[in-house]
Amino acid sequence: MVDAVITPKGQLDLLSKSEIALLHASSNINEANNYHTIFRNCALAVLSTGANSDDGEKLLATYKGFEISLISTPRGVKLDLKNAPDNAFVDGEIITGIRDHLFSVLRDIVYLQNQVDIWRQQKESITDIVFKTLRNARALVPHERPNLVVCWGGHSINDEEYDYSKEVGYRLGLRGLNICTGCGIGAMKGPMKGAHIAHGKQRIKDARYIGITEPGIIASEAPNAIVNELVIMPDIEKRLEAFVRLSHAIVVFPGGVGTTEEVLYIIGILLNEKNANIHLPLIFTGPKSSQDYFHQLDRFIGLTLGDQAQNLYTIIIDDSILVAKTINKSLDIVTQNRHDLDDAYFYNWSLIIDKSLQSNFIPNHQNMAQLNLIQNQNKAVLAADLRRAFSGIVAGNIKPEGIEAIKKHGLYKLSGNPEVMNAIDNLLTSFVKQNRMKLSGDYQPCYKIIDSNNDN
Repeated sequence: MVDAVITPKGQLDLLSKSEIALLHASSNINEANNYHTIFRNCALAVLSTGANSDDGEKLLATYKGFEISLISTPRGVKLDLKNAPDNAFVDGEIITGIRDHLFSVLRDIVYLQNQVDIWRQQKESITDIVFKTLRNARALVPHERPNLVVCWGGHSINDEEYDYSKEVGYRLGLRGLNICTGCGIGAMKGPMKGAHIAHGKQRIKDARYIGITEPGIIASEAPNAIVNELVIMPDIEKRLEAFVRLSHAIVVFPGGVGTTEEVLYIIGILLNEKNANIHLPLIFTGPKSSQDYFHQLDRFIGLTLGDQAQNLYTIIIDDSILVAKTINKSLDIVTQNRHDLDDAYFYNWSLIIDKSLQSNFIPNHQNMAQLNLIQNQNKAVLAADLRRAFSGIVAGNIKPEGIEAIKKHGLYKLSGNPEVMNAIDNLLTSFVKQNRMKLSGDYQPCYKIIDSNNDN
């Protein structure tokens, strides 16, 4: 373990005295501080980049002596690290990318969160808060043709699926397209790695590899080393909105409950009739061995949300070149669509996102039990509650607070009519069999499926 003092470069290196004082008060330990624990846990995750683990609780236990504090100076701020993981350093110097990520954590968890609280008190819209968070992170680049592909997929995927995601990223990169993912490993790293190689071949020097996460996830899944723009949104709902507002196209690789949550989120948006005039390409893809996975996911969507939902996406199996060509061609349509709507290329303001998808869902036992998982309702509304259900399972699987809640109160209980509950049960069972729930170790379910017609 290493002790070190880190100086920022390029981020938070130009601050007023009042901003420095605010950062110091919010980042360091004191009784009134709401952010220090989150800041510490997220900083530890960033410093542990390269450790292929999704067990945040184990990480915190391994480095329970780790501490981070802020040093105020007349010229700015520095970070004082105690008992930090030594893999973040080379010959006593912190790795540049990890340093950048560390100050992204300070920026988004501490510096910005005070401002987010003010925006909430001023009753700013969720969409405006997402916009301002991304703008503060310099993730919004105006005057560029649409070229950002959001890639979703699981961290717990096999080697063949990872290699395929890398190949798709390579084909996208050869066409000059940038990549945005959830910033972790697996299908979040593969497209970035492939695109990075392609961008090198094309001599593209300003390529973007944007990683978007949130405090509960980053504490369990560190950013991969290729991410050169890390953005930590305040919560999962704003993270999901940031993805779709930034994206010009979305590619979904094989994954587990987190990927299903993302799929249900975008489907819930596109099912809204107010978005009928929005063009946002959505492609599901994987190698030949993943064909059954996508068949199961497609069947689940059909059983719960119907044919209209299934018509919102295209499934392409084992053809990375076709995926890249389809995306690249569709971006001309996206560009024209934004022009016709008089919308920005860098932020999709025209997209209508219902409050049911924007509202912060706290996945405690009571809220999970109260989800309305029945078919006899608006499909967009059902998609929103299905998204919440899968979000809760993600929390119970990998987030420290979710794991602790399961230990204390038992399994989450999900109930609804037989058709929906059977569809959920079959999909989750397939994920368990395919080892899509966790990276290592035997998976212990954090949920129990209950048919409302049969309390057993």
